[in-house]
Amino acid sequence: MRTEPQSIGELIESCRDTVPTPYYLLDETRLIRNLERISSLRSRTGVKSVLALKCFSTWSVFDLMRPYMDGTTASSPWEARLGAEQFGKEVHAYSVAFSDADIAAVRQHATTIIFNSVSQLERFRAQVPPSTSVGLRINPGTSYSHYDLADPGRPFSRLGAGTLDAVMAVSGSFNGVMFHNNCENDSLDAFREMLGHVANRFGRLLQQMEWVSLGGGISFTGRDYPFDAFCDLLAEFGSRFRVQVYLEPGSAAVSGAGFLVTQVLDVVHNGLDIAIVDAAAEAHMLDLLVYGMTARVEGLEGAPGRSYMVAGRSCLAGDVFGTYEFPEPLGVGSLIAFADAADYTMVKKNWFNGLAMPSIVVRRLDGRVDVVRTFDYHEYVASLS
Repeated sequence: MRTEPQSIGELIESCRDTVPTPYYLLDETRLIRNLERISSLRSRTGVKSVLALKCFSTWSVFDLMRPYMDGTTASSPWEARLGAEQFGKEVHAYSVAFSDADIAAVRQHATTIIFNSVSQLERFRAQVPPSTSVGLRINPGTSYSHYDLADPGRPFSRLGAGTLDAVMAVSGSFNGVMFHNNCENDSLDAFREMLGHVANRFGRLLQQMEWVSLGGGISFTGRDYPFDAFCDLLAEFGSRFRVQVYLEPGSAAVSGAGFLVTQVLDVVHNGLDIAIVDAAAEAHMLDLLVYGMTARVEGLEGAPGRSYMVAGRSCLAGDVFGTYEFPEPLGVGSLIAFADAADYTMVKKNWFNGLAMPSIVVRRLDGRVDVVRTFDYHEYVASLS
């Protein structure tokens, strides 16, 4: 039985007495919206999608995701092993730089190995099993990103081979290419322009390939994204070059489905009201600080009320989630759920200050709330020496 999504306020209140905060909450009824769009893309265009484990690797929901996606893509030997053991299907393994030990490990699990440079390709090509597809990442010289830190095409980027002549000279030794040059690209016009650039500059190479990966970072599961036009664009591209097109959705696969649920421990005043919660941006939503972002609290957009800065409990002075208008006064015990806490959160959580790791909780399609993972002191100690 498949239930409809609850409001996040109702959901966390229903868990108040049974699930201690803080915890990451994944809602399968929200997650499946993205998966159905990914599946629709495949049925309409033939485009395959492999989940980017660097973004999201919470394998307790892989059983739900598996029928909608074609496999996983990894950035390390451990991610490749996780994809093979917990997800199955295709396993694409890429690294900015493989070592000898890395190749020995990934060749046991990968169905596709993608090299970052011509020199890595030449060094390790002979060690790739005949049954494994080989690819090369190419820097196309154009990209889209809101942040220089995450821009694959930033000046002096080390991500992908950049000299077309050198690539063409070894094109007979690989059968696929990857162009991963987007980060949070929600503009179809920008994507169309970049795809045209790739087609025009690398068309001769693409005609020799069996597949092309366009990477991740494309927000095509967003509610307002022009999905029909996106499908048409990819179908035409694949048909033109007679290649199997891949995407590597990470955020697009889990957008809107995850929350970090916290509880207010104290409210202090220093020029403004500050609510301190039992989690930390530094430890539990690190990208907020890395990229200077404000966390989103679902349901507060435009709501008048009382203003609070919401801050974490770590000793870092700038451990702040953001400042918000709450319709009701906050006090000890108030619950606050930060949205967008599936992608690049659980994979980046850390033990800073020895703070307890948030549990991982899944609301299943049938409405059942499943506490799938808790962490204790012994795991903290085991992570050290």
